[in-house]
Amino acid sequence: MGISGFAPTFRVGIDAIRRAHGSRLAALADRRLTWFALVRFAEDGDWFADCPVVLDFEGAQVEVCHWKFDELSIGWDTIDTTAAITGWEEAGFTPRWSREDERLESFVGRELAEVRLLEWCPAERDLAAGTVAVEFVFTGGCLRIVNGMDENRVEVGAAHPAHVRHGPGHGRI
Repeated sequence: MGISGFAPTFRVGIDAIRRAHGSRLAALADRRLTWFALVRFAEDGDWFADCPVVLDFEGAQVEVCHWKFDELSIGWDTIDTTAAITGWEEAGFTPRWSREDERLESFVGRELAEVRLLEWCPAERDLAAGTVAVEFVFTGGCLRIVNGMDENRVEVGAAHPAHVRHGPGHGRI
């Protein structure tokens, strides 16, 4: 993708993600969201949802990226959002880091109450069953980064009832 510092480690399933990142996600509680970054194309401003969503909580940078139908990478303090994204010269598009997104902007400055891992468990099995989303619970609202079937999707508000909530360091809640 040409993103400076991006070296994803994709994991599958709630247990693998919780083991790898649960304690660090839980440690984000009580920090404020300072800024975020998404990759957008300079030509039309469209969000390139294949790229990671970067959130900074008072100096702790978390990088969330869904891939394929069930893989999730969570990175920590590796991506340089001030560096140019390279390797797109012949594609006809110019990807750039952006700190503009009305869904995310309203959360900047808010204190994070907790982080939850959500597992998609629909009543009838579907292709997305078992995928894991990361939910950031703030005072006055929730922000989720979910698997949009081979890309990231940002959701705000109440989670769909088919999402089973898990604490980052322990079982279902």
